[in-house]
Amino acid sequence: MKPVAVTALEVAPRAKPSILPGPFAPLFEGREKRALGDVFGLTNFGINLTRLQPGGKSALPHAHARQDEFVYVLAGTLTLITDGAATTLTAGMCAGFAAGSGVAHHMENRSDSEAMYLEIGDRTRGDQVSYPHEDLAASMGEDGAWRFTRKDGSPL
Repeated sequence: MKPVAVTALEVAPRAKPSILPGPFAPLFEGREKRALGDVFGLTNFGINLTRLQPGGKSALPHAHARQDEFVYVLAGTLTLITDGAATTLTAGMCAGFAAGSGVAHHMENRSDSEAMYLEIGDRTRGDQVSYPHEDLAASMGEDGAWRFTRKDGSPL
């Protein structure tokens, strides 16, 4: 039976820092995610409590075709990068990215102390993710698993 309430920081962090393949995964050593939505068996949307160490990055710059994303900063200072523009986010600030907007985004912790934020996104099957600065593409299958290829569809 799934719990109805938990202490978020007591949820175990994900074992792997990233689902990205090969050379991309080590780029996220300074990131810790706790999959809060999974604890409750949520299937329509996910919620991660994410801790980003100084120098850490949330993700590669990316844009979703079918999934909405939302972040809410709980503590610390983050730099939101959207298509080359930088915006400082502090505790209490939030940002959202509508599916299909094409706005490539990610966050960096350029400060001297850790930052913590909630990231919330839907789990729409058939999503595709573009990574404008890398020869990388992702698609979510009907089984909910992500598959990564080069932009031309060839294997990595």
